[in-house]
Amino acid sequence: MASTTRVPSTSPYADRIGFSAAVRVGDTIHVAGMTALAADGGIAGGEDPYEQARAALAKIDAALRVAGASTADVVRTRMYVTDRSHAGPVGRAHGEMFADARPVATMVVAQLLDPRMKVEIEATAQLTARDVA
Repeated sequence: MASTTRVPSTSPYADRIGFSAAVRVGDTIHVAGMTALAADGGIAGGEDPYEQARAALAKIDAALRVAGASTADVVRTRMYVTDRSHAGPVGRAHGEMFADARPVATMVVAQLLDPRMKVEIEATAQLTARDVA
């Protein structure tokens, strides 16, 4: 039976909603949707979707590291943007983070929990992914 490890979230919503930043089950790590929301309730990157995406991706990177993985292990991402015009800047930030990993990716226009949020990104990592040719 695979062991389960939970990475706590610093989100102000985590305790109220009941979620972790990431959950590792065996060699698979599922990272929750990350936004630019800071622990103090502010939004990193202000109104800039590129900077918000960079902040969300930094949180994904941090959660992966705590779970024993890295962005090189990411095999899938899902990006949620609040406006179609954010696709370019968010895609650019994603491409910078995952230039070598090249995970499968989805981008969807959606309404997010906080109207200040422009983007939310989630990821799945597989530790054995590096071993596959």
